[in-house]
Amino acid sequence: MRTKQSFNRRWILAINGLFIAAAANAQGGEAGIQEANTLVRGYFATGTDLMYAIGAVLGLVGAIKVFQKWNGGDQDTGKNVSAWFGSCIFLVVVATVLKSFFGL
Repeated sequence: MRTKQSFNRRWILAINGLFIAAAANAQGGEAGIQEANTLVRGYFATGTDLMYAIGAVLGLVGAIKVFQKWNGGDQDTGKNVSAWFGSCIFLVVVATVLKSFFGL
């Protein structure tokens, strides 16, 4: 829960920074847009790294869960493997596609 609050505070600070920069440079506005671009790009790299880390943790948890089901003789092991593996692949693909889409 602490990371979500920290993440929300960062976004609020970034938006406030955008407004302050826009107010300071009210004539042009280009400097405010550049500042917002810099702030968002800085948080974007952190966000994609966070998605990779979540994918890795999900992979480890999924591997343990599937191993436990497999050792328990559960017939539903294949379904669990595809669900956990699919979620990990989804997170990695989304992070990579977003990174390449925005040119970062």
